[in-house]
Amino acid sequence: MPPLLDIARVSKRFGGVQALDGVSLHIVQGETVGLIGPNGAGKTTLFNCLTGVLRPDQGEIRFGRAEVESLIGMAPNQIVQCGIARTFQNIRLFAGATVLENVLVGTYIRTHAGLWSTALRTREARREERWATDRAMGLLQFVGLESRAHEPAGSLPFGLQRRLEMARALSTDPALLLLDEPAAGLNTVEKQELLRLIGQLKAQGITLLLIEHDMRVVMPISDRVAVLDDGKIIAEGSPQAIQGNPNVIEAYLGVPTAPL
Repeated sequence: MPPLLDIARVSKRFGGVQALDGVSLHIVQGETVGLIGPNGAGKTTLFNCLTGVLRPDQGEIRFGRAEVESLIGMAPNQIVQCGIARTFQNIRLFAGATVLENVLVGTYIRTHAGLWSTALRTREARREERWATDRAMGLLQFVGLESRAHEPAGSLPFGLQRRLEMARALSTDPALLLLDEPAAGLNTVEKQELLRLIGQLKAQGITLLLIEHDMRVVMPISDRVAVLDDGKIIAEGSPQAIQGNPNVIEAYLGVPTAPL
């Protein structure tokens, strides 16, 4: 099966820091891949290259659920239209807007009514507005937030804000969902709910790439795990193989120093 996402020899430098150094990774349709590594390994930099926030210095990124396209040089909104959505390590909601409005923002990338149609509330504009609202409410029900649809997003507890951000990303109808530390700041019960939601997404055939530090989250849900250290992929394989890989253990724990 050809890959849905094909990352080939991607490099990115910031001044004297080589954040990514020839990273190659492929993901097939329906797969869940965990991307792990110590702080500063380059994980979020890779996400930013995938979503058009940063442009790689070298390499190629190709994606396609229908026609394969190069993502290099595309703007973030164009990449979302191709079918890639993301959440953020630091939650980025519109705190003053309602829960429903936050999800509606994502649906509009799949609508086609122009400015004048919307202003004049033509039949097409009204139809698309109903579709967007129905889709947003369906996603809020999926993440357990339909009863809070009209509350300000900023009033939600932290764990529920994480769920809302996931619903907003899903509202763009992605073929590939990038989750940047989705379990960060969650308690044990909230992490179990996160695992349940991700399990349902897997069952729906959504392809997932997630950055996560909590091994109790990433290992049970990943079909495959890739380890990034110092800008390079140092290991890739099943969760079981990665857990016992000496290079991975060294990257996380360091090399013991000899006694003086």
